[in-house]
Amino acid sequence: MKIGAPKEIFAGEQRVALTPASATLLQKLGYECVVETGAGLGAGISDADYKDAGVTVVKTGAALWKASDIIIKVRAPEPVELKRFTSGQTLISFIWPAQSEELLEALNAKGVTTIAMDMVPRISRAQKMDALSSMANIGGYRAVIEAGNNFGRFFTGQITAAGKVPPAKVLVVGAGVAGLAAIGTATSLGAITYAFDVRPEVAEQIESMGAEFVYLDFEEEQADGAATGGYAAVSSPEFREKQLEKFRELAPDMDIVITTALIPGRDAPKLWLADMVAAMKSGSVVVDLAAEKGGNCDLTVMDEKIVSDNGVTIVGYTDFPSRMASQSSMLYANNIRHMLDDLTPDKDGKPNQNMDDDVIRSATVTHEGKITFPPPPLKVQAIAAQKPSAPVKTAEEIKAEEMAAMKAAGRKQTMLLIFGAAIMGVIGMYAPASFMQHFIVFVLAVFIGFQVIWNVSHALHTPLMAITNAISGIIIVGALLQVAGNGWLVTILAGIAVLIATINIVGGFMVTRRMLAMFQRS
Repeated sequence: MKIGAPKEIFAGEQRVALTPASATLLQKLGYECVVETGAGLGAGISDADYKDAGVTVVKTGAALWKASDIIIKVRAPEPVELKRFTSGQTLISFIWPAQSEELLEALNAKGVTTIAMDMVPRISRAQKMDALSSMANIGGYRAVIEAGNNFGRFFTGQITAAGKVPPAKVLVVGAGVAGLAAIGTATSLGAITYAFDVRPEVAEQIESMGAEFVYLDFEEEQADGAATGGYAAVSSPEFREKQLEKFRELAPDMDIVITTALIPGRDAPKLWLADMVAAMKSGSVVVDLAAEKGGNCDLTVMDEKIVSDNGVTIVGYTDFPSRMASQSSMLYANNIRHMLDDLTPDKDGKPNQNMDDDVIRSATVTHEGKITFPPPPLKVQAIAAQKPSAPVKTAEEIKAEEMAAMKAAGRKQTMLLIFGAAIMGVIGMYAPASFMQHFIVFVLAVFIGFQVIWNVSHALHTPLMAITNAISGIIIVGALLQVAGNGWLVTILAGIAVLIATINIVGGFMVTRRMLAMFQRS
């Protein structure tokens, strides 16, 4: 089957859903790849790059639709593109089905199987296909770059011969994927970064990135903080008022504010109000990543940059990922490639629309003449049955068990000593006195050494092995003196002793070297 990537016709869109690298991997799955001429120019990919990767380049979008079984796109199809679909084709793209009922009806009427990349569930197994996170990560990074472009000072503090420059203070509202990316970028540029989120559990992540979490003294914060799907929940009116009060307190000190608060299927909540903008210093910057859904700031104008009466710049661009089209296209194309990888388990170039798979079912919004949105709740599977907890033992029971174990060990050692003494007696009846003198010392040394080593903690066995290299060296010296001794039996025993001691020494040094390497920086 053939996968086609058309040129995006949405105004200002520079991304493309297929890159030469992703095309190479899709071909290994058994697919043929087709791209419309000029589709990758905005992302810095020429038609020649595609041809070198084995991709067929066609001249028009109509020709691409006609030649392709699967259409992969960035933006949802425009009306002129909808007319080109035929029954049985598959579309993989951003769809936003909750806000696109008419689009779903049109695709379903055409008999198209539609996979919405924005409906990929946020579970561990689907992270490789999470296009929303990929684009949000780029959006958060680019927001800081846009803020720096409109901010009249350094991010980091500097002391120069001409004077001292204080570091910029940055507030990030919302610590999802975009917010964390913005926090990391602002911190790495040297700004003093603050972050707020209604989910207190993200405070540790924020602080681990070098930012300061803005806490609210409000009991309901814990209850309202988290919702399913990895998104924040809607806050109560009381919590919202406390939140706005805190923002009014912070506004005069902040140089840059980046807002990222969005709840899927809803308009963006208003968090940075006009009075807060009025309280900010002239030259400050507000970057509103929620501009496409109405904006978190009262003064945001979608797709425009404005300056307030008091000199604060409010950036309302909605194309941050498209402003980094090369990086965005690479990540998005990888997300689609992973989706097709799951759709093609046999790697035969034929997608298997397995509706029993949680990820595929959640992302599929039209299939076989039916609108399958909204998807059913994800199946919750127990990872492992919880083991019943053992009953708590009293101190007397523990002491009694220890005494019983000690008595059992004592009886075992007594039996071993009696058995050993009997063997020594039998050997003494026939062996010469000179042999018995050395043999008794050897047996006692083995017994004492065994008792010492056996009681050493397992964690100390490896260091102990390194220390015993010295003892093994003494054994080798003694064995070498006996190799040329009287009798073939002595020679054989001495040779075995040299071999075993040598293995012990070499092994000890090798293990010690590996352990030391664990603590060395590469």
